[in-house]
Amino acid sequence: MSRSAKIFATVAVAGLALSACGGNASGGSDDNSSSGDPLVIGVDLPLQGASKDASESTVNAMQLYLDQIAGKAGKYKVKLKVYDDSTAAKGAWDDATCAKNAQDHVANSEEVAVMGTYNSGCAKLEAPVLNQDPSGPMLMVSHANTNPGLTKAWDPGEPEKYFPSGKRNYARVIATDDYQGAAGAQFAAKDLGVKKCYVLNDNQTYGQGVAKAFADEAKKQGIQVLGNQAWDLKQPNYTALFTSIKATNPDCVYLGGIFDNNGGQLVKDKVKVLGDNSKVKLIAPDGFSGYPDFDKLAQAQGSYLTFAGLTTTTLREQGGVGAKLLDAFKKKYGADPATNYALYAVEALQVILKAIEGSDGTRKSITEQVFSGSGISIPADKSAVGKKLTISPKTGDVDVLDISVINVKNNTENFLKPWPVTS
Repeated sequence: MSRSAKIFATVAVAGLALSACGGNASGGSDDNSSSGDPLVIGVDLPLQGASKDASESTVNAMQLYLDQIAGKAGKYKVKLKVYDDSTAAKGAWDDATCAKNAQDHVANSEEVAVMGTYNSGCAKLEAPVLNQDPSGPMLMVSHANTNPGLTKAWDPGEPEKYFPSGKRNYARVIATDDYQGAAGAQFAAKDLGVKKCYVLNDNQTYGQGVAKAFADEAKKQGIQVLGNQAWDLKQPNYTALFTSIKATNPDCVYLGGIFDNNGGQLVKDKVKVLGDNSKVKLIAPDGFSGYPDFDKLAQAQGSYLTFAGLTTTTLREQGGVGAKLLDAFKKKYGADPATNYALYAVEALQVILKAIEGSDGTRKSITEQVFSGSGISIPADKSAVGKKLTISPKTGDVDVLDISVINVKNNTENFLKPWPVTS
């Protein structure tokens, strides 16, 4: 294993050992302060397949930050417990594994909150289970879920169906796909001069949502949307798909989905049939960001990505807590995190720690810190993303909305420009 992987494995094993600890996380009256057993924060990520490097970096960044603050949230000691929501067979997040993890989070009496998940579809399976925790609801804060329906009206029944108790317990620290998809379409029209674009989606929650947001805004920007169809992740190649798309004469292809879903083959066949990314622009959302296998593809060079936040490059340049953490990370692991979402995971952890600090140590009390009163705020001089951040107690959404545009060249994701967020 790489050095990063070895460190990650140590953290994961240490986290798993916590299940034998005692405590009052599920509502008992024992004192679980600095003199007692640690409270546990679950970290729920896909640790196998294409997301492996990004997830390892995410856990390592969180653990590094927790070490820097001596593993404390006010008077409480805190530790991480890592859960894998993927399978080796699938090489990506898995419905059944996410469902099982949700039950395991609730069953672990020492666990008080969850940081995650990475994939919106997984969150939609876990959030209702945590919401019905009899000693909760149990707090869940995501660093990377961008599907709008988790917090606001999107598809039928959303978001109410994720909160069967009638009380909210899910929050996130990044912008949603109604903003990200729109930003991608605006960039395509205004900066790239795109006139005709074919939209593909991976037929999953996140991919369908961001593809719809892109297509809707593209029409408003005067771009002709030639189609919006799903690609089948199980296909050995997509030559036939792109041959049919070629007949529509696009100057752009938008890939709404995640790289895990056979994205490498999809990108290869796009270039094989339609030409390189200077001839027919390739645009994708953050579901293709943070994957070294994508960045190193010859066929990915010249593509454009959007990211629902600020990139590692931007966070380092603006200084502060995030820059110092990135420098410490690079010193320890020899490189920056493999994903721009690593510091957003630290930000999500900061929200959870702030909630724990103001609570009585029980799940119910921790969740109430976020979803009552004025909610949770992280001041700019403490924030991992360098801006004051407030979680709305009504929705669980964050008030800081950033979108970055990235250009892939020389096997690297390069920050191109920020994109103004518009409703």
